[in-house]
Amino acid sequence: MSKKDTTYSPKWYQDAFRWFYSCVLALIIPFAFLNLVKRGLTRQQDYNRRRFERFGYVAHAPKADGYLFHCVSVGEVVAASVLIKRIMQEQPDRQIIVTTTTPTGSARVRAIFGDKVHHFYLPYDLHMAMAGMLKRIRPSAVFITEVELWPNMIHACWKRDIPILVINARMTDRSARRYAKFPVLFEPMLHKLSHVCAQGERDYANYRFLGLPETKLTLTNNIKFDQASAIESGESGFLGLENSARKILVGGSTHEPEEQVLLNSYQSLKADFPELMLILVPRHPERFDTVAKLIGKTGLSMVKTTDITEIPSDCDVVLVNEMGKLNAVYTVADFAFVGGSIADRGGHNALEPAANKLPVIMGPNTYNNPVICAKLAESGALFIKQDSQAIAELLHSWCSAPEIAERAGYSGYEVLVKNSGALDKTLQVIRQCVG
Repeated sequence: MSKKDTTYSPKWYQDAFRWFYSCVLALIIPFAFLNLVKRGLTRQQDYNRRRFERFGYVAHAPKADGYLFHCVSVGEVVAASVLIKRIMQEQPDRQIIVTTTTPTGSARVRAIFGDKVHHFYLPYDLHMAMAGMLKRIRPSAVFITEVELWPNMIHACWKRDIPILVINARMTDRSARRYAKFPVLFEPMLHKLSHVCAQGERDYANYRFLGLPETKLTLTNNIKFDQASAIESGESGFLGLENSARKILVGGSTHEPEEQVLLNSYQSLKADFPELMLILVPRHPERFDTVAKLIGKTGLSMVKTTDITEIPSDCDVVLVNEMGKLNAVYTVADFAFVGGSIADRGGHNALEPAANKLPVIMGPNTYNNPVICAKLAESGALFIKQDSQAIAELLHSWCSAPEIAERAGYSGYEVLVKNSGALDKTLQVIRQCVG
């Protein structure tokens, strides 16, 4: 596998369209910058100071020839973390750079790696911004995690003979149809990519449909199985609940209206199962106050994790109003609802609760991780429910017969263990492409 397809040269009209795309993006940037300033008023000062990273003004990397990993947000950071950690073990002198596009993703990078990696926000996809970033960090390879194929970013790497790989690549049917409508912009990107490691058969097939040759495509399967397998179940408790006799339902990575759905389910169960506790972990920190007000309207007893060091015995609902706590919460849970699935967000990572041997509930929208969800559902570990009543009925059966829930949780864990192996396959591709 070569670093660059030296036989490929973009057609003149493809380059022209990329410049047209860049001009349109440049017209939008001033409004995006104003939005950054507006958002910065409600965020921490660190976020304000770093807004110019979006324009390529990033800190120089401590060492050249590093590996740049681009991870959009929290999910991609977590997925890539197991691969990054392995590379750091095998190549301790290799500079690792991690970019994100969201503050929550940035916070997760710091939580996982601290100062061991060079981190900043990915610039907007303007030619000068991307060129400036590459000049400052001088990477020897670039890895995109799952999604986000930016034309100017890929072009800038290709022009500099920097291998660019998509790892744990996800390509939904919807995205494939959308890309197919703009072949003049998308086809050149496929030629400029060094390799794509597809996370599932659907993703592999969609990249082939878009024209990526088999020589540049490998079905590695989903690296999230390996990431979840690396979680040491029970390694840390959560606010003293590891020794609690209460039954705990976790709503993880929730969006509107999922908190209300879970609150409705909880209220219908409370009379029969007073020992049941609900822990809500919203996906985005800007919704913490909104969710707190929503809980307050129910009349249920609530605490916020930033206000306490231990959960009161009479607490009904715990609101986790801080980032990076979800895995710790899963270690003390009995049942899990995974968000973004009743809300139409495609569903978040069901493997994290499965790694802690929890039975999982999701809504019908699971298109972000269809293979994972299908395997968990087939094993009897994942249950798709449409509304609060259906969720309450399932939870009632689990609270009445906890051994059923326990068997479902173990089934999910077995699926996770059996499907691990994407990490080694991905590393093999990286060695072939990058050396």
